[in-house]
Amino acid sequence: MATDYDAPRRESDDLAEDSLEELKARRNDAQSGVVDEDEGAIAENFELPGADLSGEEMTVKVLPKQADEFTCSSCFLVHHRSRLAEDRGGRLICRDCAA
Repeated sequence: MATDYDAPRRESDDLAEDSLEELKARRNDAQSGVVDEDEGAIAENFELPGADLSGEEMTVKVLPKQADEFTCSSCFLVHHRSRLAEDRGGRLICRDCAA
């Protein structure tokens, strides 16, 4: 149940005098019959600026593996030689996979 923190507080004497029926009636009056809106429906109408990239062609320049890089035999990512942890018989392993 929502609480209105701006409403003036009632004294504890008044709370003790309320009957159970009055409290139930007050609770039922406070409840709203309005159903919450679906968040998904609200999000459909919200558009971020520049979000439509359907007509865009993404271009990435791919460089070949450099002389100071290696490909990890476990995760298959290209790392700098400083990230080399082990050489297991020709299988190069990076620090992340060796840990």
